[in-house]
Amino acid sequence: MNYCEKDFIDHIKNTLSSRQRRVIEHPPFSHAAVLVPLFKKGEDCHLLFTKRSDEVKYHKGEISFPGGTVDEEDLELINTALREAHEEIGLRESDVQIIGILDDIVTITEFIVTPIVGLFPYPYPFKVSEKEISELIEVPLSYLLDGNCFSEREIFRGSHEEIVYSYQYGKHTIWGATARILKQFLDLITSPGSA
Repeated sequence: MNYCEKDFIDHIKNTLSSRQRRVIEHPPFSHAAVLVPLFKKGEDCHLLFTKRSDEVKYHKGEISFPGGTVDEEDLELINTALREAHEEIGLRESDVQIIGILDDIVTITEFIVTPIVGLFPYPYPFKVSEKEISELIEVPLSYLLDGNCFSEREIFRGSHEEIVYSYQYGKHTIWGATARILKQFLDLITSPGSA
């Protein structure tokens, strides 16, 4: 399977559109959306992550996907993800091909996050918001699918047990909500029919 080729992108589209997406409604929690940005670099498909600055309100210094909370002017969650990606890294809405939407997840900071998968052209003239983002991290999809970078462990949060996922890429540790979104995405694209 050549990741990022048309067949692969079509596979993701079909996989995401043919399943029942998990939607979470929890009125006291705020809604947010992130862009799961795919791009082709050389022969390899990559995912783009951001390292959050120490100036942001939530998840300082963590690895995340571009995104944020829903604004009143956002018509739908896709608009939120694209608007935030533009604000954070200068990725224009017109340059993103939306591929599909993953399941909602809930963060420990009480946000309901909807991940939007999109493809953008590369190389790209990013304009990074230094206030929000300290670094852009390009990770080959093949590396993430290898399995050696992945680990999981059980922790107790309050009275219940929880599984925490993490991916290691060089000095960077991808964990928390981003790792849960990433695992969901990787599991889906390697589901039967992806080969």
